[in-house]
Amino acid sequence: MSDTGQGLGADPESDWEKVQASPEFTELRRRLRVFVFPVSALFLLWYLLYVLLADYATAFMSTKLFGNITVGLVFGLLQFVSTFVITGLYVRYANRKLDPLADKIRHEVEGAER
Repeated sequence: MSDTGQGLGADPESDWEKVQASPEFTELRRRLRVFVFPVSALFLLWYLLYVLLADYATAFMSTKLFGNITVGLVFGLLQFVSTFVITGLYVRYANRKLDPLADKIRHEVEGAER
């Protein structure tokens, strides 16, 4: 967005098109997709594995580990754990890779509006 001094602020729709076409915004979208798509696919596969095991491997899932705690219960609880882990990884990734670039874009746009 090296052309921020070339009329940003006059037409909001045109401004958005300039920002969206900028190399910085393209890089921001690429960085987001690099994280979101693979992690989403992995989580969905993990969840599908849990559902399939619960449906087709009931003997395995009902295996008692200790007391009334079964393999299925542990797998179910691990679904929650994996959700929190993914959230933490995303926050860390966003803080390092996404937010600095988004802040740069925002500052350039806001600076051009003045």
